[in-house]
Amino acid sequence: MTTSAVLFAVLLLPASPVLGTRTGVVGPAGVNIPNISVTMAFQNTNDECDTVMSLNASDRCKFVHNTPDCLMEDGFINYLVEAFCLLPYNYTPLTIALSLIWLLVLFIILGLTASKFFCPNLSAISTSLRLTHNVAGVTFLALGNGAPDIFSAMVAFSHPHTAGLAVGALFGAGIFVTTVVAGSVALVQPFTVASRPFLRDVVFYMAAVFWTFVILYRGTTTLVETLGYLGLYVVYVLTVIISAYIYKCQKNSIQNAADASGVSDVCDSSDDVPCLIPGSLDEEYETEYQPLLSDSTGHILLSSLNPVDHMKWRRKPWSWKVLKVVKTPLEILLLLCIPVVDPDKSDKNWRRPLNCLHLVTSPLVCLLCFQSGIYGTYMIHQQFPVWVLTLLLGLFLCAIVFFSTTNERPPRYHPLFSVLGFLVSAVVISAAATEVVGLLHMLGVVLGLSNTVLGLTLLAWGNSIGDCFSDITIARQGYPQMAISACFGGIIFNMLFGVGLGCLVQMIKTHSGVEFESEGQMTWILAGALGSSLVLSFVIVPLCRFRLTKIYGIFLLVFYAIFLLVAMLDEFVLDK
Repeated sequence: MTTSAVLFAVLLLPASPVLGTRTGVVGPAGVNIPNISVTMAFQNTNDECDTVMSLNASDRCKFVHNTPDCLMEDGFINYLVEAFCLLPYNYTPLTIALSLIWLLVLFIILGLTASKFFCPNLSAISTSLRLTHNVAGVTFLALGNGAPDIFSAMVAFSHPHTAGLAVGALFGAGIFVTTVVAGSVALVQPFTVASRPFLRDVVFYMAAVFWTFVILYRGTTTLVETLGYLGLYVVYVLTVIISAYIYKCQKNSIQNAADASGVSDVCDSSDDVPCLIPGSLDEEYETEYQPLLSDSTGHILLSSLNPVDHMKWRRKPWSWKVLKVVKTPLEILLLLCIPVVDPDKSDKNWRRPLNCLHLVTSPLVCLLCFQSGIYGTYMIHQQFPVWVLTLLLGLFLCAIVFFSTTNERPPRYHPLFSVLGFLVSAVVISAAATEVVGLLHMLGVVLGLSNTVLGLTLLAWGNSIGDCFSDITIARQGYPQMAISACFGGIIFNMLFGVGLGCLVQMIKTHSGVEFESEGQMTWILAGALGSSLVLSFVIVPLCRFRLTKIYGIFLLVFYAIFLLVAMLDEFVLDK
């Protein structure tokens, strides 16, 4: 609740009246809180940071320091300063090479966090709450994946110029998720999609896209329309929950009738009811967390921090071993910080010394990673660091849990560790994705890409990194229905809450309506491509009897490639 309160307080603070800069807002005790917007990194200003490459090499460092558009306060590292000030100007190829290596490390962090921590904890939460795959996809996974997009859009709605760009970014991310991510899920795990949830999600998303298109065409929105955005998502979630409840009641009645006639029930993976089969999680995850043979607390801790399975190591190829060596230090760090609950195991993956340590490390990681660690240096009454208070509270909880539990049996409140692991992994994914976007922006500036191309490609890809890793990983772990639900549930959440809540906050600040300024022909290309992809899926999938095959996945990827081609032609040819 504390994190949610802080987020809500930050969002309600006055935005900077200066357009095109990356200035922060003034928080408690005069602390400058940087905007967490990814979209704002690509705004136009009087002194665009993209023009730095047209200057003499000796003047670029000074230009980066003195240009507000070059400020990158939403990450831990200002990559533009590193690129133009850290190394001599004639070392640009080395800068690009080091950036690509660091980009690879960030992608490994994203992949490990999504596959080993985020998704297992999501499965544990949905199992504990007895949620269906579809409900889990449109709630927990949508919230975790959409947080950066929502906060970015809310900050960007502070002016008509940035509002149009924010909507364009949401459209771009929507196209990427509904084509590339959904197509990748179909390629990784072909399956038969649940017909009613699929049609429901497509219809709701088409309604959201059409509503946004009308607002863009008119150039303004009212309070009633803004509240309608938020209400439409509430209706969507209620529809998901009610339909799942009705279907569950129908299936129970059928099951009772089958029991009366002596017919056993068969789990149908294509329906709306979860089929969480023990042992269905990723095989690698299972083998790397085998039950311990020793009750020694020290042995339990060391074994829990060992991510390498010796039997698997002997039979794997050398390429896998090289990658495992690279990933092992990062995986150990993540194991120290993020708890994992596995409902498919008899002990629920209870590791008493490590889980107690998580009560200390997890809150600290959230504090240091949230908003690039701005609250890590916050002083209570200018005297007491907030990180020290967090550390003391963590040690207090650690001592209570350690002396009130045993190594053999998990406590009754052990499922709460899955909530903690879900929150920490979501924060880590968001922080890593922010660094990826900042790094990609720097590469775009160095390579001379335009703002339109940056927003259409790097911005959309950066905002969708968490969705891509999480959904594909869930599909590989045997939950393609949850992954495809998250594809649509997440972008519906981003579209409705990003536009609706962003406009509502701006109306509260200005006591007037929100105006939009079109970003040109590219906006209509984005809207047309997203609408076309949804209509085609709405027609093609039922014709294929709701079977998402590899051919359908390839079709979606080809559609996205054609869309990129048309967008690039508009950028580099038609506008010339």
